[in-house]
Amino acid sequence: MSRFRAVGGNLDPKRRDTEMKVAQVAPLVESVPPKLYGGTERVVSYLTEELVRQGHEVTLFASGDSQTAARVVPGCEIALRLNPAVRDPWPHQVVMLDEVRRLAGDFDILHFHIDFYHFPLFREMARRTVTTLHGRLDLPDLPTVYRAFPDIPLVSISNDQRRPLPPVNWAGTVYHGLPRDLLHFNAAGKRRYLAFLGRISPEKRPDRAIEIAHRAGLPLKIAAKVDVADRAYFAEEIKPLLDNPLVEFVGEICEADKADFLGGAIALLFPIDWPEPFGLVMVEAMACGTPVIAWRCGSVPEIVEHGVTGFIVDSIDAATAAVPLAMQLDSAAVRLRFEARFTAERMAKDYLRVYRALIDAPAEAGAESEILRLPVTPPAARSDPAEPAGAVA
Repeated sequence: MSRFRAVGGNLDPKRRDTEMKVAQVAPLVESVPPKLYGGTERVVSYLTEELVRQGHEVTLFASGDSQTAARVVPGCEIALRLNPAVRDPWPHQVVMLDEVRRLAGDFDILHFHIDFYHFPLFREMARRTVTTLHGRLDLPDLPTVYRAFPDIPLVSISNDQRRPLPPVNWAGTVYHGLPRDLLHFNAAGKRRYLAFLGRISPEKRPDRAIEIAHRAGLPLKIAAKVDVADRAYFAEEIKPLLDNPLVEFVGEICEADKADFLGGAIALLFPIDWPEPFGLVMVEAMACGTPVIAWRCGSVPEIVEHGVTGFIVDSIDAATAAVPLAMQLDSAAVRLRFEARFTAERMAKDYLRVYRALIDAPAEAGAESEILRLPVTPPAARSDPAEPAGAVA
């Protein structure tokens, strides 16, 4: 029997400050965590493991090759990207969503990480769900679906990410976090090159990174995947630039290689040309004590503290000028700001606040579309500079 009233009763007071039963619903394209590239699945993994560590009962709906301390309900045998027989992931995702709905009564909260595809199935239990939006929201067709489901509680991963959408039911902004000890910080390590890490695509602008390295006269290492959709761009626009003797194309690297790659860098170059929703690689660099030189786009002003953890720039000239300044930043101070703002422990605590606020919201007629309406406070406006920048709603 479900532990909830038909419209979503409050959490049992005896369990309010102890364990919660949480379902994490992940995409099936990658495993949790992913073998290589996969920002959403990586964050789902960090959150899941931290919630388990804090004593909560977590069930992960994900591919069967996922690695977790939580209970796994597999939606497929292996990550769909790795299965050559799979052409379309959505038949598999729909079957998994049916299983989530069947088991929904077993959980205090259902936490979705799959965009908006579950909205019609779970609208009637919206107050027991939260959906983290991991992608860009400025695409022209998206307002249609979010306008149609104004009662679904949503979490943004930066305040800037919210800007393109019509009024919706924002339950909070929760910045991503990493396990504190995931990436080793070596204060005595030698830093000899500039780094570009992530994905080769027009909006990530690896061409800018190459130009910055050329002007600065410093080596650049590019560790990045090339998706099928971006192969033509790589071949036509980027590959010719790799003839520069200062540039080394490393290719896609795994999690175990990131600490050495980022820890050996003078700075991470993040020369994006799109409204980046978060930019996990910036936080990964900070965890290694590596400052970030990033374009003023999307979430960047919320993540990078100018002159402390890196520099926010608007041009290649400004980025080049920031390189010697980045060399002067204290890598230990960069690491400390990571520990204060972007750990998985802080992320999990922020999500727990969101979960409890949703569950405790009055179950009155019409209340489901008025969950957690609090003012947004940008990190820069906080009075305490040591206050972790986490859930703001």
